[in-house]
Amino acid sequence: MSKRIDERDIPDVVRRPLITEKATIALENNQYTFEVAPKATKPQIKEAIEKLFDVTVINISTQNPPRKRRRVGQFIGHRAAYKRAVVRLAPDDSITLFPDV
Repeated sequence: MSKRIDERDIPDVVRRPLITEKATIALENNQYTFEVAPKATKPQIKEAIEKLFDVTVINISTQNPPRKRRRVGQFIGHRAAYKRAVVRLAPDDSITLFPDV
């Protein structure tokens, strides 16, 4: 069983929405893409999204893309590791990523 997350830990689980061309096309299917903590599990991500946005999550797909090597002069390193979560919501729910100002 997964441990329930505390309300104060939600910003640590869900970091930010990812806005790419592919993620924007997926919005038509009620799928939203988020960057999440690398150690977050699917039940933790589901609970965080449901509490944060007050929606019903149907399905979650996660991806751990490989770290890319980066070089600055003679120094070789890697980009920071991250995890991507694609969240599918119930048909009657939605998340406002671009609020009208």
